[in-house]
Amino acid sequence: MMVSANTRRGCYLSLLNIIQGDVDPTQVHKALQRIRERRLVSFIPWGPASFNVALSHKSPYLKHRHKVSGLLMANHTCIHQLFAKTLVAYDRIRKRNAFIDNYRREPIFADNLDEFDDAREVVFNLKEEYLAAETPEYVDWGAAAADTGEDFDVPAEPADRQIAPPLGGDVDDDDDLAGVVATLPP
Repeated sequence: MMVSANTRRGCYLSLLNIIQGDVDPTQVHKALQRIRERRLVSFIPWGPASFNVALSHKSPYLKHRHKVSGLLMANHTCIHQLFAKTLVAYDRIRKRNAFIDNYRREPIFADNLDEFDDAREVVFNLKEEYLAAETPEYVDWGAAAADTGEDFDVPAEPADRQIAPPLGGDVDDDDDLAGVVATLPP
């Protein structure tokens, strides 16, 4: 899944940069060093920076306009914003029981919609885990709860970042996310 989200807050869990064309590996190494030294990208506080680069040559059988092309794929904690918007949209639909009739015709949903509610809970927990990954305590996050069988202890989210209310809560209009494209320094 490819998503555009605001990466100004949060941190990267990992990055993969695929560069195709005539590139000097030493230039790539120097650019990565500058990124690390200047701290242009914030990585998770509880682990090493995972920045992988794959270099490849262009096909001699295809004509290309550009000398170099690239693709950057990232796993960033800002993805929780997408999950939060999904939860808000689900809560709106579920509150009004919109589009539910088609599912009620299926045998699995004839008696109740527990599958939907369970899926909502999974998405909510995933959102909370991405938020917890931004903190240094993430390494121990959920370890004690796994031993006792209790729910995971999720750190409190700042009030300005709370997006998705629990099921049945009031749902406000959510803000659109602006896409941000990160560029490497020359």
